[in-house]
Amino acid sequence: MKLYADTTGRRTGQLVADVLVLVWVAGWVWAGRQVHDTILQLRAPADSLTTAGESVHGALTGAGDQAGRLPLVGGDLETWLDRAAGSGTTLRNAGAEMAATVENVANWLGVITAVLPILTVGALWLWLRVRFVRRATTAQRYIDSSDDLDLFALRALAHQPMTALARISPDPAGAWRRRDPEAIRALALLELRDEGLRPPRGT
Repeated sequence: MKLYADTTGRRTGQLVADVLVLVWVAGWVWAGRQVHDTILQLRAPADSLTTAGESVHGALTGAGDQAGRLPLVGGDLETWLDRAAGSGTTLRNAGAEMAATVENVANWLGVITAVLPILTVGALWLWLRVRFVRRATTAQRYIDSSDDLDLFALRALAHQPMTALARISPDPAGAWRRRDPEAIRALALLELRDEGLRPPRGT
């Protein structure tokens, strides 16, 4: 498998693109984390509500236990205080639910903030890299198995702009049909250069 081009310019461009994509990914992961942490700060009031509910519940429950020891009215007072302690439980549950909601929102927004830009650029980068690897690997196998540049010269006639072909020969197709070795080599080099490959040794 051929991951990078042979030619210096294209290989440098690929390496720079890979580094930029890594920086892009790291930057958006950091941004997603910042969004998560910022929203999570809104959980503080919910935690305070939970703590207050626990305090109210604990205080009223403790008061009920003490009141239950009083003669005559102790039982009724304890029952009343135990019921009042339920408001503390309700307050605590409301705070816990609010905290869970804030945490879920922070998690989702943090993930979305990071994932959407990463997928947008990453998908394009991956498509270009896979496309290059497949084409370059296939071409390299052909180069390794044969020193014949005829196929690449033929591809150049089909793919290269007319201005580039005209610089090689006034009649590049005719030169290819006549099996002109210099013209075939020049045409093949055009195509190989676009693929980021070097010609086989000895050509």
